[in-house]
Amino acid sequence: MSEIETPMKVLKGGEFLIKETDPKDVFTREDLNEEQMMFAEMTEQFIEKHVTPHIARIDKMEEGLAVQILSEAGQLGILGASIPEQYGGMGIDTNTEAILSEVLGTSHSISVSIAAHTGIGTLPILYFGTEEQKEKYLPGMATGEIKAAYCLTEPGSGSDALGARTKATLTEDGKHYILEGQKMWITNSGFADLFTVFAKIDGKLFTAFLVDANSENIRMGAEEEKMGIKGSSTRQVFFEGVKVPVENVLGEIGKGHKIAFNVLNIGRYKLSLMVGGGSKKAIDLAVNYANERVQFGVPIASFGAIKEKIAEQAIRAYVLDAANYRSANLIHQKVEALKAEGVDDLQAKLIAAEEYAIECAMLKVFGSEVLDFVVDEAVQIYGGNGYSEEYPVARAYRDSRINRIFEGTNEINRLLAVKELFKRAMKGQLDLMTPAMQIQKELMAIPNFGGNGNSAPLAEETKALKNAKKAALLVAGAAAQKLMQKLNTEQEIVMCISNMLLEVYTAESALLRTQKLIGQKGAEACSNHIDMTKVYINDSLERMHSQGKRALCAFGEGDELRMMLLGLKRFTKYPAFNTIAARRRVADKVIAENRYCF
Repeated sequence: MSEIETPMKVLKGGEFLIKETDPKDVFTREDLNEEQMMFAEMTEQFIEKHVTPHIARIDKMEEGLAVQILSEAGQLGILGASIPEQYGGMGIDTNTEAILSEVLGTSHSISVSIAAHTGIGTLPILYFGTEEQKEKYLPGMATGEIKAAYCLTEPGSGSDALGARTKATLTEDGKHYILEGQKMWITNSGFADLFTVFAKIDGKLFTAFLVDANSENIRMGAEEEKMGIKGSSTRQVFFEGVKVPVENVLGEIGKGHKIAFNVLNIGRYKLSLMVGGGSKKAIDLAVNYANERVQFGVPIASFGAIKEKIAEQAIRAYVLDAANYRSANLIHQKVEALKAEGVDDLQAKLIAAEEYAIECAMLKVFGSEVLDFVVDEAVQIYGGNGYSEEYPVARAYRDSRINRIFEGTNEINRLLAVKELFKRAMKGQLDLMTPAMQIQKELMAIPNFGGNGNSAPLAEETKALKNAKKAALLVAGAAAQKLMQKLNTEQEIVMCISNMLLEVYTAESALLRTQKLIGQKGAEACSNHIDMTKVYINDSLERMHSQGKRALCAFGEGDELRMMLLGLKRFTKYPAFNTIAARRRVADKVIAENRYCF
């Protein structure tokens, strides 16, 4: 009798808060295989040859240039990488998509054009289209022959997507819908061949439609004068009685929200990967300049104030990398587990992205804020030159800012992460109650302030992360218990809880990555990785204490508040650590390599 295979156990979305992960089970950037790295190199070469030399021309929106570059990307297979082979694509897995997204994140405005085409432009058809729609459009989208745009946002409905006013009315003969309405901030609209348009049938049923961009009665606004990503086409699109065949309804009538929200989940984690690539490129620019710029007879890279900036840039990029690839593989594992159960590949990917909606939302927030920090410090390192358009960091600074706004603002994503966590707890999908009750008991017990007796590398940090989870559960549980349904309207408190969740996930991701590297290479070879992890956890716990205290003081009072604050302080405790010396060591490594090297 053959051995029965044990089903693959995959961590559920949000379970990072209540379960531990073995470092051996986490996926890191270092685990990418040779084929995946070759794919990355091919994409890097494409950017170096077809994008970087033309950045200034791209920013001036030279007519036809962006279209030409997208076509060249299509010829290389970049646009069709995630499209199944049966529709003319390459059908790469999630982890390969991750490194592709990271590399594309170094291409400024073109990364936005490509991401809009391959993401929100293509995925609605890939995941929700009929077989006829897929066969009609996907092969051309894979090659770049058909370029796509996504029309969701309206002047009166940004974050409130379901408040859209664009209407669709069925004609008397039942063969067409007539679209009337206005969309704004539509990426790729200046050259798109196909629009995915969201409208309400009879003003009620929120539905998606595939609209030929050359249809009669479509009017385009002028190109927007944007702060950054100047080379990406962004226009308003007016639908003034546009006839759309009924067979161009995408997905189910009245279920357009499923398309919009699921596609955004995927877009959020891919955006985090792209800003990770952009962060590393900005660090390279900053350290190159710091090594070359001489003041008072020495390179400014030798100054402690500059070293601190370079080190913190590198630390945040390292942590972002850890969280990104950990998350990509969670999605990959979920897809494989579902496929093993007989679920279709595309459906499995859609389910997996929805499963990790919490992680995707947090990644979008963290990644966009890491890039903003990195480019801001890069401008500061350049000094006055950084404020000049003659130097590359000015563009990086301008281009970065949009990432905190699109794919759902960071505020919306912070609120979404907590809302989704509590929703899953209420449905019994996540058991938050059991660990929350254990924390209540622990608060009443005599605290143990001794060490854990483990001298292994990062043993204290492992203990600290377990306690950090308790801190987050303490605040989240107390808020839910005290405020109940009112919590939904207490956005400031929810934001504090969300920030604590984000700190737990990112700090644990860094810890797991470094522990896995130590297991492979030994502690001595990973000294810089250990420094980065310890510095981040030290600072993360301080931020958690601040966020937790702010939340608890907003609804707690008297002895109960004092007890919770004492518990919060206990759970965010960390041994004294010389972060200045650790940052110097990290900076010295980056400066010596003259690049981000982790």
